[in-house]
Amino acid sequence: MFANHLQPKLNINEVEKVPTRNGYGDGLLEAGKRDENVVALCCDLTESTRTHLFAEEFPERFFQMGIAEQNMASVGSGMAAMGKIPFIASYAMFSPGRSWEQVRTTIAYNNSNVKIVGAHAGVSVGPDGATHQAIEDIALMRVVPNMVVLAPADVHEARKATLAAAKYDGPVYFRLGRSATPVVTTPESPFEIGKAELMYSRDKSHEKKVGIISTGSLLHNSLMAAEALQQQGIGASVLHMATIKPFDTEAVIKFAEEHEAVVTVEEHQINGGLGSAVAECLSENVPTKLARVGVNDRFGESGEPEELMVHFGMDVSSIVEQAKRISG
Repeated sequence: MFANHLQPKLNINEVEKVPTRNGYGDGLLEAGKRDENVVALCCDLTESTRTHLFAEEFPERFFQMGIAEQNMASVGSGMAAMGKIPFIASYAMFSPGRSWEQVRTTIAYNNSNVKIVGAHAGVSVGPDGATHQAIEDIALMRVVPNMVVLAPADVHEARKATLAAAKYDGPVYFRLGRSATPVVTTPESPFEIGKAELMYSRDKSHEKKVGIISTGSLLHNSLMAAEALQQQGIGASVLHMATIKPFDTEAVIKFAEEHEAVVTVEEHQINGGLGSAVAECLSENVPTKLARVGVNDRFGESGEPEELMVHFGMDVSSIVEQAKRISG
């Protein structure tokens, strides 16, 4: 059963598709209107990251940094030290990819109130290929002390994540996609940093039961996989973790205790990301059979987003296959 705060139509042929970066653009503009201390920095990718909406409304609070992500991180930290709330945006492959040391030392080490926006994350950046497909960014940021790590599912959640980040006192990283992705939640759907949400409840009449834990844009595929599993006699539930750090340990333990096996789903390397975080939690608290869906120790490739999802085994049928395998 779908949660009541999801879109009424989730069929892939009917669901609306909008890039998550659009939610960031709208959220940043709204945050700027709410708090004059919000400032925005970008590295020559103002329209691509949707920072242009803020720049047009508040030109005196927008700073074009040029192609200099490492410098942008340090400037952002300095602005935070002066009481500003800087949002620094670039492609995730460059920020935090290229600027990781500056993010670690000038932002996280000082617990600076900087919001790091990694756009064009995941393989769904498509034809740009492996050099621009950030599928290691969650791992890079999850290991850094003081850092909050967010991966919103859709345009509505991205907007809410932006507004929540603006209010949160401390460093925050969140990843955004370039391509249009299914709009799963609604403007009224709950969102809270550090809290997982149950999005789909299994049919308890089925003997077999498997839990799917998703993050980011693959929530829609996870929900469709749960529906398919239900039709095949396997009770499936979906827990969505828009926050990967701080980790909602309590929710994951409870979810695992209610299922015989767990499948994690992410548009990221299975090593170091959500799958690793869940594995760590379960092994320490409630050992559970686990399968991880994501990119398996490979670089990305050029292709259309839908093709790449199938190629790397992150489509609906691949999730179903892993769930069936692990549920016995």
